[in-house]
Amino acid sequence: MPDDAPAPAPTRPSGPPSPLARNVVVGSAIGFFVLALAGDTLLLPNFDRYPELFIAANSRNRNLVLAKPELAWWAFFGIATVRLLASDPLFFLIGRWYGDAGVRWIEKRSATYGPIARRAEKWFGKASYPLILIAPNNYVCLFAGAGGMAVPVFVALNVVGTVARLTVLWFVTDSVSEPLDVLRGLITENRTLVFGISLGLLALSLWSDRRAGGGEVGGLLHLDEEISEIEAEAATAEATEPGGPAAPGEVPAVDGRGPTPRPPG
Repeated sequence: MPDDAPAPAPTRPSGPPSPLARNVVVGSAIGFFVLALAGDTLLLPNFDRYPELFIAANSRNRNLVLAKPELAWWAFFGIATVRLLASDPLFFLIGRWYGDAGVRWIEKRSATYGPIARRAEKWFGKASYPLILIAPNNYVCLFAGAGGMAVPVFVALNVVGTVARLTVLWFVTDSVSEPLDVLRGLITENRTLVFGISLGLLALSLWSDRRAGGGEVGGLLHLDEEISEIEAEAATAEATEPGGPAAPGEVPAVDGRGPTPRPPG
């Protein structure tokens, strides 16, 4: 190839390999999302009665800290590790399949997590490995897939980071047991009130996401359509930028001011 030949344009992600693969990934992601909401709302007031089920539904740090005294070490590490790692590959695949459009999608989709996702995206370009180690949440895993992180690297960082985080929580929880015992007592003595507050917070969160466009579940159900819209918007913006591709009847710009009309004749 001559030295002055233009470099080949980067190829866009090709999308899911099949509709079945897409449906399995999207359906699983929706299932985990609904399971987490159910755990936080229905099982929080009864975390001491069903601790294994509580952390299996949602192994967020708060739930793990609350349920830790009720769990054997093997249940704590075993259930939490499986639950935390189960959903991460799903969003990694969405990022790998849809690339930058997938990143834009997760930013627009949630009023709750959109601003957090935008901040995480800025950090991801500078510290992708530490972010996967420390905070492998849905959008960070999607960034890893969209950024082309190698699968073995992603898996290794995710597993090591998850086990390290659980180890820290296991030991740190004992050092602050007194205030946590007070909180546990308040929950177990006011189960009905806690359930009502949890239900109200869930309704508020769903309402906020619905106002913003439907939330995570709605976005996952219409993932392909929304990704296509985002790609079309990006293509339109690219075409209208100064120096963008010339439309029919226009001469490509050479001075940075954008395409100019082709002279008649």
